[in-house]
Amino acid sequence: MELNRENILIVDDDVHILELIQRHLKTLNYHTYKAISVKEAIAILQDKSIDLLITDLKMPGVDGLELVKYVTEHFPSIPKLVVTGYPSVDGALDALKSGAMEYVTKPFTKEELKNAVVKALLEKPKRRQVDAFKTKDKTAYGDLIGQSKAIQKVTAVIERVKNNKATVFITGESGTGKELVARSIHYMGKYAAAPFVAVNCGAIPENLLEAELFGYTKGAFTGAEKDRKGFFQAANKGTLFLDEIGNASLATQLRLLRVLQEKEVVRVGSQKVEPVDVRVIAATNVDLKSLIAKGRFREDLYYRLTVVEINVPPLHERKEDISLLVNKFLFKYGVEFKDRLVPITPEALTALKRYNWPGNIRELENVIQRAVIMCDKQVTIEDLPEHLKYTIVFPEENQELLPLKEIEKKYILKVLKATNNNKTKAAKILQIDRKTLGEKIK
Repeated sequence: MELNRENILIVDDDVHILELIQRHLKTLNYHTYKAISVKEAIAILQDKSIDLLITDLKMPGVDGLELVKYVTEHFPSIPKLVVTGYPSVDGALDALKSGAMEYVTKPFTKEELKNAVVKALLEKPKRRQVDAFKTKDKTAYGDLIGQSKAIQKVTAVIERVKNNKATVFITGESGTGKELVARSIHYMGKYAAAPFVAVNCGAIPENLLEAELFGYTKGAFTGAEKDRKGFFQAANKGTLFLDEIGNASLATQLRLLRVLQEKEVVRVGSQKVEPVDVRVIAATNVDLKSLIAKGRFREDLYYRLTVVEINVPPLHERKEDISLLVNKFLFKYGVEFKDRLVPITPEALTALKRYNWPGNIRELENVIQRAVIMCDKQVTIEDLPEHLKYTIVFPEENQELLPLKEIEKKYILKVLKATNNNKTKAAKILQIDRKTLGEKIK
């Protein structure tokens, strides 16, 4: 029997209760996710398509009531069901006022849980429209945040591929959100209830990558103490995301090519063929064509992977999205650090928009995380790293073109002027040491 479309997130710090609820829901053919803390739950909510939240109220740190409030504000279409002990009925009532639709008291029977889940799902608001082009608010597409033309081009391609299993190849600089694009392809489409498995090919030693991808049998190599499935088997019926694919060895590339062609895998140390039905999404921040020219990447695999290509734009090409991303991260870390929900001043936001963001969205998120920790009642320009505090005005594009040396000279002078001739601060902004700056000034 196929799983229901509903994905249910269960949150409880008691592992036994988590497993009990999950076991009951699995027998009812629901797809489930588990979290033992509010922090872990929020991460799942941001990455997965959730149809119902079931949460305990009493948890260490941030409690379930705060989670209910968070989901009510940020995921209003997700119904909330609260699990509470008999002494906590008052807390359950508070939860209902905060947005929970139902509650069930411990101890509960499988039938009581089933009735509460069915009732919550039936009473839930109309399922959120996953088609970003049919909503009035075009600032988000799943978990992709943005309204710039650059990001709209990305979501337009996702719309084309989300409901089929064509191989997708994602390119873009480090920190642009390539995995987020891959997750959007998976969770915005009709295969959302199936597994999504992400593999960073650059983080797994080359001699182990093949075994991790395709699985292995007991005794296949030193340390293989039992048969084990690979990532392809784990992602069966769903999506396998291969990040940093350029790091795969030529031998692994050959096996990967065969899997894409034949739709079957053979574990390391075995001759048995296992069929797999997997959509492969690959990503890289390097030029694979240059690797092909050097003999380090198979050309035939390249063409197999690039059936559909998506280029994720760097942040400096979508600066109109910075405000939206800043608000997202302010709330994310405001909730994570509890009672740190703070605004940002216009001056600080302007400084963020003027910066070129070589580290892209990942760098922006790190800056906001730090600012939330360091600020008092609001994020000001003083809470930003030194290299973001000073405004450098660049020449207009239609002005005269100058030699690189002349441009460097003008830029260094502008930085020195902006920092009131503070060479230490200027060197930090230029990302060079003070001695090098001194030599350039001479």
